[in-house]
Amino acid sequence: MKGENDLDVWIDHAEDDFNAVGKLLRGKKPSIYGACFHAQQCAEKYMKAILVFREQRFPMTHDLIILNTLLQQEGVEMNISEDLLELLSSYAVRARYSGETPELEDAKEAFLIAKQVRAFGRRFLGIG
Repeated sequence: MKGENDLDVWIDHAEDDFNAVGKLLRGKKPSIYGACFHAQQCAEKYMKAILVFREQRFPMTHDLIILNTLLQQEGVEMNISEDLLELLSSYAVRARYSGETPELEDAKEAFLIAKQVRAFGRRFLGIG
């Protein structure tokens, strides 16, 4: 990543992840693991973009609950349940290791959660 504090880079990378999810879910044989992972990454990067915008530091983490707590400490309320954020957060690691296998419906739900975080982030940041 070009710069940890470069807002445009966080947004660009979040959008790349968002676009990847859409592509991975299309077709006869969707890439469920990839879609779940990129949905989580999109949400994570938008949350970090908001923290960068607010000039707040954050740890190197994929945990959306931790990031949401940091946002709340800044007075930023996304109004997305912690249960949904925790579910999406789990795909940062779970989607890359064997064990529980997400289904297509799980990937679609992950995408919907990411869409909510993305929509909030874009409104908050004043972009399209």
